[in-house]
Amino acid sequence: MLAKFACHPNETRGRLHPEVESAFRSPFQRDRDRIIHSSAFRRLKHKTQVFVEHEGDYYRTRLTHSIEVAQVARTIAGALGCNEYLTEAVALAHDLGHPPFGHTGEDALNVLLAPFGGFDHNAQALKIVTSLERHYAGFDGLNLTWESLEGLAKHNGPVTGPLPVALAEYDAVHDLELGTFASAEAQIAAIADDIAYNNHDLHDGVRAGLFTARDMCELPIVGPAFAEVDAAWPGLDANRRRHEGLRRVFGAMVDDVLLCARQRLEELNPASADDIRRAGQPVVQFSGGMWAQLKEIRAFLFTRMYRAPSVMKTREQVTQVVEDLFPAFLADPSLLPADWHEDVARAQDETQLARIVGDYIAGMTDRFALETHKRMFGA
Repeated sequence: MLAKFACHPNETRGRLHPEVESAFRSPFQRDRDRIIHSSAFRRLKHKTQVFVEHEGDYYRTRLTHSIEVAQVARTIAGALGCNEYLTEAVALAHDLGHPPFGHTGEDALNVLLAPFGGFDHNAQALKIVTSLERHYAGFDGLNLTWESLEGLAKHNGPVTGPLPVALAEYDAVHDLELGTFASAEAQIAAIADDIAYNNHDLHDGVRAGLFTARDMCELPIVGPAFAEVDAAWPGLDANRRRHEGLRRVFGAMVDDVLLCARQRLEELNPASADDIRRAGQPVVQFSGGMWAQLKEIRAFLFTRMYRAPSVMKTREQVTQVVEDLFPAFLADPSLLPADWHEDVARAQDETQLARIVGDYIAGMTDRFALETHKRMFGA
């Protein structure tokens, strides 16, 4: 049973291009399935989360991260009476717009595209599902429901001020009400992202040798979780101890979100999904106490992992890859694959051409970007 404030599939605002809906799948199930079958989703397998794809088989990639986010999101959605399929669709699609090499690649592309409108991975995800995926006979993109597109555009909150180019272009033809908060389902997907990466980055950082379990035990939430494991299983081997400790950290974050969300929902007493959108504040959040502790964990991860010397060295190398590829393709767009030439022919100025080149590079996997750079530059 869905809560009154959930997004009910029979009340969807529909799709930009009208379609006959499935007799056995809800519109949001269909969205989820289209995302899973998209080319962009498959490419996440070889895109960086923190470590570049070739650095190890055990580290998270954008694909495994997205699957973990979807699992957490569905758990929270089910507990709150929200639509699990819509929540899952937004969770699975939220990172589709990431270029190769994660945030490092995004930073590099944003600098290169600054004269042409910049680059934002959330806006790029929307562009992928509304334009760049080209498989269906009747439309470009995946023709997702309004609710899924809204969730992609503003799962992190209302979008105000100057809009990223891709977001502004789409919103001009299909109003996503960017000034309001998103549905509860999209808010759940956003906080599930925080839960997933805070947990798995601790796991990957230890595996990479950037810090130790003892270092982690100095952190709030983590230390008490490991103490609980030690009390229950004295002398447990390091791998099992780490797993048991971090799964308790995971559970503590989920429990906090559910407790906080239920309190907010009781106060707000929303009667519809639009009541959530007009609430003026997010309904699905961490408590103040949990958020303060997570900020300490995030500061630790930033210093010890995201800015570790070995990671920074790789950041410099892959930034150079993007900085070499972009001007080369911009100067000679004939180097782009044949199926991009039609888009290039329609470009009316350098800005449009630069954004086509940006779309092409953003779609690359880590592996393909490195191979392309080696083929073009021999390094």
